[in-house]
Amino acid sequence: MSVVIGETTEIGDDVSIYQGVTLGGTGKDTGKRHPTIGDRVIVSSGAKVLGPFKVGNDVKIGAGSVVLKEVPDGCTVVGVPGIIVKRPGQHTEEMNQVDLPDPTTVEMECLRRRIVMLEQKVKELENESIQHSDEK
Repeated sequence: MSVVIGETTEIGDDVSIYQGVTLGGTGKDTGKRHPTIGDRVIVSSGAKVLGPFKVGNDVKIGAGSVVLKEVPDGCTVVGVPGIIVKRPGQHTEEMNQVDLPDPTTVEMECLRRRIVMLEQKVKELENESIQHSDEK
């Protein structure tokens, strides 16, 4: 697995970049298209940092994360899309790595509930239509 570093990327001192990392652009920008990485940053395996924004000093980016916006100094980012899960001086609850919710299952359940609600609405409208036609 290779590392991809975009043409306009700037990388600070003491940065660790592991295999499969991409420091790239989104294809939507001109001029400065790639990220600026601060000092003492760790970019873990398979992470993608995409766009012309700054990743602050002392930042940790988790494996496989996709970072699409600026990250302040001292933060830890994980996920797709990347979210800040730890900030300097802020207590963060331990993440339960075993029982994380499956986003696909969560979304499917939301869609199922919406379908049930829409089916009920269609029945109500059909009943109203039948009542109006009976009145004529």
